[in-house]
Amino acid sequence: MDQDKPDPAGRLAQAEDADVTVEVDRVAVDGTYVRVSSIGAPGDRAFVLVAGLGIAATYYERLAPHLNENGPVHALDLPGFAGVPRFRGKVSIERYADAVEHVIDELGLVDPVLVGHSMGTQVVTEVAARRPDVSDLVLISPVVDSRARTIRQSAFRFLRSTLHEPAAVRWHGITAYVLCGWHWFSKVLPRMIAFPIEERAAHVQARTLIVRGEHDAMVPRDWIRRLARVFPYAVLREVVGGAHSVMHAQADAVAQLAVAHVAHRLPDRGVSSLQRVEDHSTSSDLARLGPRDALLLVKSRFIELLGMARNDDETLEAAKSAHAVAMADGDGLPVDPADRRAVVDEVAPETRRAG
Repeated sequence: MDQDKPDPAGRLAQAEDADVTVEVDRVAVDGTYVRVSSIGAPGDRAFVLVAGLGIAATYYERLAPHLNENGPVHALDLPGFAGVPRFRGKVSIERYADAVEHVIDELGLVDPVLVGHSMGTQVVTEVAARRPDVSDLVLISPVVDSRARTIRQSAFRFLRSTLHEPAAVRWHGITAYVLCGWHWFSKVLPRMIAFPIEERAAHVQARTLIVRGEHDAMVPRDWIRRLARVFPYAVLREVVGGAHSVMHAQADAVAQLAVAHVAHRLPDRGVSSLQRVEDHSTSSDLARLGPRDALLLVKSRFIELLGMARNDDETLEAAKSAHAVAMADGDGLPVDPADRRAVVDEVAPETRRAG
């Protein structure tokens, strides 16, 4: 970066009590790349987060800072999603798993904790099945129910689940699907529907935590009980009030479960027991924010989307950092509102010059 150019990400890092700074890098894979958004200093165990079909790593914006308390976190934007160039030729869950493995190797991660959501659970399960050195796996809303493997059934269940999602999650979904595009979405969707996650689960040696939201119609209770029985070791939890995107709307509860699982602190009552947990944190919806923080969130999200569309990682890095601070619970990141606004205001000119 030129010395005379604004550095919004650097400014955020220096802001009082602002300990969420996002770094964005690219790892070349298979004729394209994976975008890696990272927070936290290097440590012994890293968390690797893989989002679902068409979704950007931003879906993990509330979960990642909580996991960061226990190690570095790397959230991945896979080829074809969030403005990342698509694979050429045939696409498959296995090909996405190849890309994730390559990222793990390129980053030099030793026994990372693999976390997947929705289609991301298929990808990380495939990775864990190939790599016996992976000792911990977290599956959030694993798909697809083996008794409902059609596009029509999945679409109907997904729409039922969205009725219980907060507005912030719906906004994420809409913008992410627009960036993905219908052509690529429709190309990957049949691969997701057909992938037999339960067959690959039998080859996983990792200790596995499976989490669902109470209102997740795509991931019914009987399905995760059947799936858990295939894994050599699995613990089940259901988050009260959650839906398919439980890792965003109930991020605190999911993060606590993941950290406790890695620390071997989750009691195992057998796969037939589905223990329910509650999230007592502040709501993730926009209604919880004051007018200034809500404006910051909307502005940073808009700038982030422009950065994705223009492949401008510098703008992305700054916007993601500003957005992460805006979304953080007030007692977690007491950053001065003036510092937050200045970050976004300084990013905007950069975005206008990009491209």
